Amino acid sequence: MDAKGAIQVSHLPGPALQATVDLVAFVVFGDPTRDAVFKAVDQALDGVLTDVCRSENFEAKTGQSLTVHTHGRLPARRVLIVGGGSRAEFTNPNIRDVAATVAQAAIKAGAVSVGMLLPNLGGNREALLVQMAVEGIYLGTYKFGRYLTGDDHKRPTSLKSFGFLTDLKGKKHSAAQTKSYASAIARGTAIAAAINHARDLINEPAAVITPAALAADAQAIAKKHKGSLTVTVLDPKKCAELGMGMFLAVGQGSDQEARFIHMTYKPAKKPKKRICFIGKGVTFDSGGYSLKPSQSMEDMKVDMSGAAAVISAMDAIATLGSDYEVHAVTACCENLVSGRAYKLGDVLTSMDGTTVEINNTDAEGRLTLGDAITYTRTKIQPDEMFDFATLTGACMVALGPYTAGVMSDHEQLVRSWMNVAERTGEDMWRLPLNMRLREQLKSPIADMRNTGDRFGGAITAGLFLKTFAKDTPWVHVDIAGPASLSSTRPSQPKGGTGFAVASIVEYATRH
Repeated sequence: MDAKGAIQVSHLPGPALQATVDLVAFVVFGDPTRDAVFKAVDQALDGVLTDVCRSENFEAKTGQSLTVHTHGRLPARRVLIVGGGSRAEFTNPNIRDVAATVAQAAIKAGAVSVGMLLPNLGGNREALLVQMAVEGIYLGTYKFGRYLTGDDHKRPTSLKSFGFLTDLKGKKHSAAQTKSYASAIARGTAIAAAINHARDLINEPAAVITPAALAADAQAIAKKHKGSLTVTVLDPKKCAELGMGMFLAVGQGSDQEARFIHMTYKPAKKPKKRICFIGKGVTFDSGGYSLKPSQSMEDMKVDMSGAAAVISAMDAIATLGSDYEVHAVTACCENLVSGRAYKLGDVLTSMDGTTVEINNTDAEGRLTLGDAITYTRTKIQPDEMFDFATLTGACMVALGPYTAGVMSDHEQLVRSWMNVAERTGEDMWRLPLNMRLREQLKSPIADMRNTGDRFGGAITAGLFLKTFAKDTPWVHVDIAGPASLSSTRPSQPKGGTGFAVASIVEYATRH
């Protein structure tokens, strides 16, 4: 179920323990018996909660949860305790996993209605906690089950309503607080819907999500926001007229025609600045003549995760509104083997005239992005641009499967971006854009070649892209690891994650 599903999220006024719901949930940090909410619930249940915690070794560690029947001692039928770990280490984004855990436990118990008491973390954080908890509900109940045929997968979940309780005693909220809650719920819903939409695009087979299908999806999103959001789709002929020799070479081995997608959001007032988000859109990557092993090719439908992120984020940006003029650009194609496919040793001419010798056809993403960056720089002329790409295995070797690598030579912009990523809880780490490694890209027959040596592979890919970004403030985000997961967390199931959508929307819509 995604953010467009049947779960209705709201603010529940009144005392938390008087909520008439099927399940009431709260978070505990550290020793449960010292927590004020725990004490109140335990007293209402005549000490049962303490006994169950001891027998189940519940210590409120991160990831622990415990459900207890109230047997009529409270209006709620069940109480759910979720471990929050250390209060000092608990940040706003952690609430996503907590809310996801609550929603999943409610569904497992067959609950129709839930009330969750938000933790008091101090400071002016309540609205942001609500937003991220809403995201957690929808992200945690997401399932990609389109191709599963069993009845269990078609049956709708029981959970219909999820309310946030904000005070143990039911302190009344001001009109401003009530408005802030409504705004936070709307914001969380829009962001979660965009993330889950990106997940759908990533999880679909490559036979379904072709370049033309991504273009149609962008057009459908633009149609929803007629008046503020437009889209232009360029076919190979138009791309050839613009001189996109690198992008077109990557896609020429496939029977699926390439598509270049350009989405534009314009605010009603004069924009404060113009920004562009560029996503890698290789809908399937065989590696070309530098053919990948079969096992490495199995999940290459996810190689368009950058495109999925920027296209889906535009839906949320248009829904929430922005003070900026926002563009999303993605060059979409398949990298396949055929008699038409580009070959090792070919020399390609990019849109900006730079010639590139091909020494690895599996380093195709940087070729498509290079032309997309040139298009952005020359046709859109943004104040800032960001690219998102499942670009290198080297980045995963350096940072592991959960962390994106960030590169830029523009200090102020990259710091702003990293602050946004920290706020959203998307795990990113800055890597050095070491210009000494530029030597690895030298070619004896062209201006440069498309790959360097083994060591520093993520950075040389960033340096390749920097060639086309030139002096425009630019940030490169390599999402090869976190774009898709084989292990789960409460708010992230296996498969496509929709990584970077939250940070893109946050950057474009919070000022």
